[in-house]
Amino acid sequence: MNAETQTDVIVRPVRDVDAQELGRVHATCWHETYDHLISRAALENVSPKRLAELWTHWAAQGEEYRMSAALVDGEIIGFVGSGPARDEDAPRERELYFIYLLHRFHGTGVGQLLFDAAIEEGEGVYLWVAADNPRAHRFYTRNGFALDGATHDEAFLGESLTEVRFVR
Repeated sequence: MNAETQTDVIVRPVRDVDAQELGRVHATCWHETYDHLISRAALENVSPKRLAELWTHWAAQGEEYRMSAALVDGEIIGFVGSGPARDEDAPRERELYFIYLLHRFHGTGVGQLLFDAAIEEGEGVYLWVAADNPRAHRFYTRNGFALDGATHDEAFLGESLTEVRFVR
């Protein structure tokens, strides 16, 4: 798939019946995204079934949550989620919780479609992203975000991942 065929992509709200497929895609994306940041042993413990259970919960949240999936030929290839800020010192009221896309669809415009489904144009929002994820940093910068200097270590699969905060 290339940028010219992005019209074949459907972005729609997540449904509870998507949980199994979302769990599988979520696990795959974690392997593709974090293999250089988290040990192989930790990543091998990622369970598509456990992630599917989380998606069952996430899909049933209220209207203030925007959870969407991107599909190509009826199969989920990525997802996004945003909602109310979770941090006590949140710089904005809305937080982009996650955006993941299978590696083979990077650079096709699908990530932007997902982002646009979760964040309204000009909406103030913040997010946390791995400090060592330059591709994501470039994506968020293109979408009007800037680092605000905040960092923290996030527990991730039993290990620690340093994250930085972007704000728009």
